[in-house]
Amino acid sequence: MEHFADRLTAAIRAKGNALCVGLDPRWETLPLELRTRYGDGSLEEVARAYEEFATRILKIVAPLVPVIKSQSAFFEACGPAGLVTLQRVLRRARDHGLITILDGKRNDIASTAAAYADAAFAGTSVSGRVHPVWDADALTVNPYLGRDAVEPFLQSARRSGRGVFILVRTSNPGAGQFQDLCSDGRPLYLHVAVAVRTWTRENLGQAGFGDVGAVVGATHPEELATVRTTMPEAYLLVPGFGAQGANAADTAPAFRDDGLGAIVNSSRDIISSFHADEPDWEPKVEEATRATIAALAKASPMARLTASSRN
Repeated sequence: MEHFADRLTAAIRAKGNALCVGLDPRWETLPLELRTRYGDGSLEEVARAYEEFATRILKIVAPLVPVIKSQSAFFEACGPAGLVTLQRVLRRARDHGLITILDGKRNDIASTAAAYADAAFAGTSVSGRVHPVWDADALTVNPYLGRDAVEPFLQSARRSGRGVFILVRTSNPGAGQFQDLCSDGRPLYLHVAVAVRTWTRENLGQAGFGDVGAVVGATHPEELATVRTTMPEAYLLVPGFGAQGANAADTAPAFRDDGLGAIVNSSRDIISSFHADEPDWEPKVEEATRATIAALAKASPMARLTASSRN
């Protein structure tokens, strides 16, 4: 398979934007029509509602954006039926030509990490036959256990042309409790960024980006700028936009001058952009998606990317 970062770059150029739509379904914010149809109180029916909702969201956003990110927790919360739904949603996203990120923040050691990685990427091998599981293009990974724990994810990703996004500076309010701790004169998150930069440079694609990116929240724009400078060859996955408090201008430091180098995730502002009792909710999702694309492009170097994509 083509290098992950080259595929991501091509998808961003094709759509003229770097918006990633997050699929984080919550029962209480689903359209009333779905909750009425599937509201028998069972997790199986919730999972079915999530599948229809996500399928309809994908149909709306696929012509507009290059990337979707499925948050595994909301699907896992529905039990086995939710896992089946997650698998189907990821498959449908690929069928739409979208780059898929599985947001599971995995990490472990040795064979356990390898099992997580193979499930996320090319699949699980049994008696010489490989069985695809999630078949995602990229996976979020926690670096806390160190390089030997990250290594199985890197190896599995590189065997199958996939990518990983390492948590570097997260968007939650309590992120600084550990990530800002000073070690050898600089905060811990910068030590992580330097390590990830080394991993990124091990496998660069033709576009000049590596298959190892970083998760860096837009809720800390100054730190975002520092990480961008520290990791020039890494794609940054930028959460925190919208409902978590960051605005479009806060995401600007994530991008290089050419408009590449980052994807900005928006979840609730798009998939919950309607009143639950609105019968005609899908146009609101499209409207919110287009508005987010426009806001991000206006506030960042993506405007140059968008302009060049029209030519």
